[in-house]
Order: sequence, then C-alpha cells, then structure tokens
Amino acid sequence: MHAQDVREELQSLADPKKAKIMKRFFKTGPGQYGEGDVFMGVVVPKSRQVAKKFGDLSYAEVKVLLDSSVHEERLVALLILVQNYGRASGNEKESIVRFYLRNTDKINNWDLVDLSSPGILGAHLMYSNRGLLFRLAKSDNVWERRMAIVATLHFIRNDDFSDTLKLAKMLLQDRHDLIHKATGWMLREVGKRNLAVEELFVGRYYRVMPRTMLRYAIERFPVRKKRRYMKTE
Repeated sequence: MHAQDVREELQSLADPKKAKIMKRFFKTGPGQYGEGDVFMGVVVPKSRQVAKKFGDLSYAEVKVLLDSSVHEERLVALLILVQNYGRASGNEKESIVRFYLRNTDKINNWDLVDLSSPGILGAHLMYSNRGLLFRLAKSDNVWERRMAIVATLHFIRNDDFSDTLKLAKMLLQDRHDLIHKATGWMLREVGKRNLAVEELFVGRYYRVMPRTMLRYAIERFPVRKKRRYMKTE
C-alpha cells in the first residue's frame, strides 16, 4: 500500500468542474490565503472513503501525501491520521501527535485544520496539559493559531469550555479574518451546549470583538438580541 495508490484512487474520483469551484472557494489566487493550492475536485465524503480504504498507510507514505501540492492528497493524509489516532494505543497516539506537529506547514488551509485538529490535538489534550494550544495561539502562522482554537471543539463536545474561552479572549485582537471566523464558530458551539456561558462571554467582550467574530458567535441568537449586540456604539 503506497501513496501512489491513493493518488490513483483520488484521480479516479476527480471532477474538473468541482476543482474550478474549489479553487475559488479556497482562495487560491495571487495574494490570497490559499495561493497556489491545487485541487482535483474530490469532495470530502469521497476523501473520507479513500482515507478509510488506505488507513494502513505507513508514516513514510502519509508524509509523501502531506508533501503534495494537491489539496485532496494532503486532506486524505490528515484524515488517515485522525482515524488512526482514534483507534491507537497510548504510545501510538503520542507518535501521531508528534508527526502532526512536525508537519503543520502542510496543514495550510482552513478545511485541513478543521477536519484534523479536533480529532488529534483536541482529543489528545482532553485530559492533559493544554499549554501547547496557548503556544500555538501565539504563532505567527495563521493555520497554527486556527488549530489552537478549533482543537477545542473536542473539549466543547465534552462540556468543557474554559480553554475555549481563554483562547477566544487571547484572539480578540487577532487581525486575520480566518481566526475571527473560527473563534466565533467555537463560541457559537459553546452556546449550543450552554447558552448562558456563551452569553456571558459575548456580553463582556462584544464591544471589542471583531465584527466577523461577533456575527459568527451570535448567529443563533434571537433577532432582537443580535441587533443589540451588533449595534454600533
């Protein structure tokens, strides 16, 4: 089982029309956050199927996929790591996390982060020291900062909100729209589990929140309450 087998499988699923749409959607133009990323036009459910089929790929072969310029090849590599983490033993989990962190430069678009960080970093740190996430949140790399906040989705799903809120506070001054969106999304997820906790945070910080972050956070609020929070002071 080799990386080339995965490439051939993905190529059989490629859709040039979808690839064109994805290139626009993931901002691959000059100066955009996904500049130069290459798409085949394979949708995520199909990529998941490929990852499941090739789950026994070695680290060396996964690394070949992660080093690829093709977005879907990197995605399948990450999905393999996520599914393998879920069934691994303690030592093997540690190895997967170390491998993941050594290759963060390849995890360089928002979907790659969002589909891997909760299931690897979030799951791994659920009952451990979470200092790593606060270090990542200070990174100059936007994708590492996004990893930090999105990893907490795993905590949120276990009704643990404290580090999501601490990281959200840290990221209030972040300048990147992709961090605003991710942080607002995580706050909204907190609200799905405990609306009072989210409202307390929003009520305290809405005046200094980036507008995109605020819009994402209060998306599920009643219209009247949304208007109150979004009103320009």
